[in-house]
This record gives sequence, C-alpha cells and structure tokens, in this order.
Amino acid sequence: MESTDKLAVLIDADNAQPSIVDSLLTEIANYGVASVKRIYGDWTAPNLKGWKEVLLDHSIQPMQQFAYTKGKNATDSAMIIDAMDLLYTGNFNGFCIVSSDSDFTKLASRIRESGLLVYGFGEQKTPSSFVSACDKFIYTEVLRAKSDDTKAITKKTSSQLKQDTRLVSLLRNAVEASAGDDGWAQLGPVGSNLAKQSSEFDPRNYGYTRLRELMTATKLFDIESRAIGSANAKAVYVRDKRNK
Repeated sequence: MESTDKLAVLIDADNAQPSIVDSLLTEIANYGVASVKRIYGDWTAPNLKGWKEVLLDHSIQPMQQFAYTKGKNATDSAMIIDAMDLLYTGNFNGFCIVSSDSDFTKLASRIRESGLLVYGFGEQKTPSSFVSACDKFIYTEVLRAKSDDTKAITKKTSSQLKQDTRLVSLLRNAVEASAGDDGWAQLGPVGSNLAKQSSEFDPRNYGYTRLRELMTATKLFDIESRAIGSANAKAVYVRDKRNK
C-alpha cells in the first residue's frame, strides 16, 4: 500500500546532480507524497544550468539565494530556515533532504526531535554524521544507476559479501533480534530491524534489488517461503545457517 504521508522535499542544488531527478522523485513516492518540492541555489551561476532544464518538468520550485561572501555557501542557511518554517506549519509527516553536506546534520536531528521522519539523499562521500541523523539515507549512486544502465552497480559476489564484516554483522544481528525460539525470522521484521540499525542500509548498495536476493547471495542464511493464513498468502523466513 502506498504511503500518503505528506513530505517536504528540499534540494541543495550545489550538492546534487540533475541526472538523478527522475529516480529521486520515484524513490520519494515510495515514502509519501511530495507536497512541497523546492531547490536552493544561486540561479545566476552557470554551474546550475543542468538543473534549470529539469525544474519545470517536475514542478520543482527554484529558490534564489545569492552568495553573500565569496567562498561561503548561503544556500545551506536558506534551506535550514525554510525547513524550520515548514516544520512549524505542522502540515508535514516528514522531510526529504537532498544533499551530501554535513551542515544539515543538526537540521535532520531537530526535525526528528519533533517526531517527523527524515529521508536523506546524498552521495557516498556524505559524512556519517548526516547519514546517521536521518531515519533513512539513500545513496544517490543507486539512483543514478537506476536512470543510467551504464552506471549500474555491480553485484557483489558471495565471497565479497562475506568479507564485508559490517554487512554480515548487520544481517546476523537483525535475524537474531527478529527470530523466534526456533531461530527462524520473518523477512519483514528483519528488514525493519536493519533500518533501525543502519539508516543507510540498502540492498541496492550491493547490487541487489531486494533484501531476499542479498541474503541469498551471502550464502549465510537458510531461506524458505511459508504459507500463512487462509488466503494462500506466503511469507519469507530466514535463519542463520550457524543455528542449524
């Protein structure tokens, strides 16, 4: 079921690429309705020409912000002020902050303190402080791969996945936390636990579309489908192979 949460989408034009806009808005639609879409930058600057060409097609409102001092970014301050104004209206369920800039760390934390969700979007170079301050963080490399097959993220092999000790620990901890006495856990709660452990966790970062595909590729888990209820519905269950 699609979410009807009302979201405010705020884009830092200096720290985002126009090539992601289609995939970005498609991704945001998974979390709610983009009721406000604003993008911030100095639109007199030639480096934002690429953004100018896509704004009308997607009804994104450009917000002009001149640089007050050379070498200083006034865009961040304008975005933060607008975000707080929108927050105080009480009209939104969450915010989407599109930037790779750590200056938005405090903003994300403040919005979450008010009980709203924060979805961050930025490149893999984004500082961990901003990533961790969001409820969920999506790397824009994933979005670029979606819009440009030539940049598709290569699937990591079983061997490569097993060597990623942080990933293995995340997956095993999530299964353990969600499992019953028999060691089996339903995949849905496992995914929810992963999101709580790591805001940036996403199977697509490893080249896989779904969590089940990623867990299967690791070859560390038993995976099976089981019938549930009386409507021929099925659920996926996983178990750490060490618990056999």
